[in-house]
Amino acid sequence: MVIWRHGQTEWNVEGRFQGQTDVPLDAVGRDQARRAARLLAALRPNAITASDLARAADTARELSALTGLPVALDKGLRETYAGTWQGLTDSEIREKFPEEFGAWKRDHSVRRGGGELEIEVADRVVPAILRALEDIPPRGTLVVVSHGGSSRVAIGRLLGLPPEHWSSLGGLSNCCWSVLGEANRGWRLLEHNAGSLPEPVIGDDADGEADSGAP
Repeated sequence: MVIWRHGQTEWNVEGRFQGQTDVPLDAVGRDQARRAARLLAALRPNAITASDLARAADTARELSALTGLPVALDKGLRETYAGTWQGLTDSEIREKFPEEFGAWKRDHSVRRGGGELEIEVADRVVPAILRALEDIPPRGTLVVVSHGGSSRVAIGRLLGLPPEHWSSLGGLSNCCWSVLGEANRGWRLLEHNAGSLPEPVIGDDADGEADSGAP
């Protein structure tokens, strides 16, 4: 399977915690999606599933346009819900919620803004991916279009990593992807944060910034 993060949004650039706010792609993000779709189309995927938030759904539609495959939208693939943190920058969160921010920096099993825990995100994202995999033929390829945080925790869960080690997986840059392959026992990580060239991780899942749980 290919787990692909959506293209850039204005909130990514501004460093705003997006969460489940339905922020659209910006012009750069649309260009990123078109470029990445040309590369991913060469994999000849069998199916495409995506978060129903516009930034992911529209990224997926660029691949759909090249492959002719429909996009199956699944709200289970949405980004982490972050309650009162959504729409705020890192500095605004530090100012408005200093104790909560400090607690989260010390321990990621804290509800940011009263929202979801990372394990709760994994609990809904991974089943959504597995449902989509049911219709993929042997040696086939599924493309999952999601968000930075939801992708990271899903990869961690699929690889069997304990939750406290999920943060060791670097964030996905906008419109980059990870590739997982089936092994004898579970899944293995074949590529991570792949793209045509290395790109900075900005916005949602950047280390040290307010993160939507991910981009």
